[in-house]
Formats: sequence, structure tokens, C-alpha cells
Amino acid sequence: MKMELLHIVGCPYTDIAEANARAALDALGLGAVPIELVTIRTEEEAENTRFGGSPTILVDGVDLFPTAPVRSLVCLCQVYATESGFAGEPTQEQIEAALRGASR
Repeated sequence: MKMELLHIVGCPYTDIAEANARAALDALGLGAVPIELVTIRTEEEAENTRFGGSPTILVDGVDLFPTAPVRSLVCLCQVYATESGFAGEPTQEQIEAALRGASR
């Protein structure tokens, strides 16, 4: 399994998303899976990846929380609907559920 966390420079949600993803992997017994941080710096990079906004979590190239791809770095943030309202990153529980679904 390959997990990538796509983000832009200075995204305030990157660290939290990475921590939540790590906790989810650990909870599912996948602690050996590394999380590769991929910085999206240009519109071309955004266009050539499955970048859905910062942060985007990919597993084996598939977005765990699919959205329309970002084609411009003008609109950078991805918004996640959580139990406590909208947030800049998915919760550990959401990532765990998405990983369970991805493994089917």
C-alpha cells in the first residue's frame, strides 16, 4: 500500500491530516505503511496529480475522499464534512472508514 498526502506549502492542515492518517493506519494494523508528503507547488503539478485541494490523501493513487481535481492554485483548500462540522482535514475515524472501503 502506498499513501501520499498532497498539500501546498504553508497549509495549516497538513500536520493534522498526517497525524490523523498515521493514527488511522496504526489503528488498522498498518503501522508499517509510510506516508509520503507531496508538496504541490505549481498549477501543472496540481493538474498532473489527483490533487483535490490541500490536503488530499491518496492510497495507491486513489483519493480517499474524491472531489473534482483542482486545476488552479487559486482555490487551494479542501473541506471535509465531519461530525463536528466542516474542517480542513478528515478525522482519524473518517480515514479509517475510507481505508476499510479502499481495501475491499
